[in-house]
Amino acid sequence: MPNNDKTNVMRVLDKEKISYSAHVYDPDPTKSGEEIAASIGEDPDKVFKTLVTQGKSGQYYVFVVPVKCELDLKKAAKAAGEKSVAMIKQKELLPLTGYVHGGCSPIGMKKSFPTFIHETAVQLDRIFVSAGKVGYQIELDPQDLIRVVRCELKNIVC
Repeated sequence: MPNNDKTNVMRVLDKEKISYSAHVYDPDPTKSGEEIAASIGEDPDKVFKTLVTQGKSGQYYVFVVPVKCELDLKKAAKAAGEKSVAMIKQKELLPLTGYVHGGCSPIGMKKSFPTFIHETAVQLDRIFVSAGKVGYQIELDPQDLIRVVRCELKNIVC
C-alpha cells in the first residue's frame, strides 16, 4: 500500500513493528458489519467492530466485539466496573476519538481509554478491525491488538 494511503492505525502498527495486512472494501455507509466481512471474503466471527460508551461516572470505554454480535451493556458495565454504560452519540465520536462512525478503530484514538475485547478474539489466529477510515480494515494477530491497545479480555456480548 502506498505510504500516502496509510491510515493513522497503520502508522501506529508500523511504529510498533506489528505485522498486519490491509484490506480495502467499497465504503458504502449502509453496509452492516456482516456485509463488510463478506465484501472482504472473511468469516464474520473474525471481523470486529469498535464501540465507544460512556459510564455513569462520566468515564469513556471502548469495546471491541464481533460484527455479528451485539454489545451487552450490562456485561460491558460490569467489565468496566460501572453501574451502567451507554453508547455515545454519533456526533461525539469524531471529537472524542478522531474517528468517524464506520471507521472507528481501537488503535490510535486521540486519547487512550479503557478498552475491552470480547474473549473469543484470542481463540482466533487473525482478526480484523477498522483501519481508522471507512473502507479500510486491518488484519492482525489478536495478541498484537491486545498488546498495542492494552485491552482486557471479557465476555461482553449478548
